Amino acid sequence: MDSARQQSCLECAERPNGLFCDLPREALQDFDRLKSLTLYPKGTTLFAGGQPARGIFVLCQGKIRLSVFSESGKVMTLRIVGPGEVLGMSAVLAGTPHETTAQSLDDAQVAIVKRKDWLRFLHEHPEVCLQVVNLLSQELDFAYDRICAVGLSRSRRARDARVH
Repeated sequence: MDSARQQSCLECAERPNGLFCDLPREALQDFDRLKSLTLYPKGTTLFAGGQPARGIFVLCQGKIRLSVFSESGKVMTLRIVGPGEVLGMSAVLAGTPHETTAQSLDDAQVAIVKRKDWLRFLHEHPEVCLQVVNLLSQELDFAYDRICAVGLSRSRRARDARVH
């Protein structure tokens, strides 16, 4: 992990693509002051399931794999995320450990905001809370779709096995 040159979110080329990156100018300026940019080499774990959530991660460049591990050690990739995605939000807001593991698939640049700074930021910028609600709603929709896909595929396999 290396520190990266602090680029302003206002100047970021990826900004128009990120749901969270579309914040009011004043909020983005304050966010710039809170964040620290870090470079993660390919294969680096940003956080692991079960670890305390110490902050949010905004992916600026690169790709990150989000996965979960079963008790037997099997890995299931939930999704691959790209620039503009926010990671760790639900765990930070709930004050719970991460439920997923995030690992860089290539060199990644990530903006990190510590939990206490993030909570203060939300208090000072209530207009950002709607963006957070949208983000959490998208995560919930994705999880619901994933559960249905896994559950339905197992049901079909079980039904097909009984037919044959």
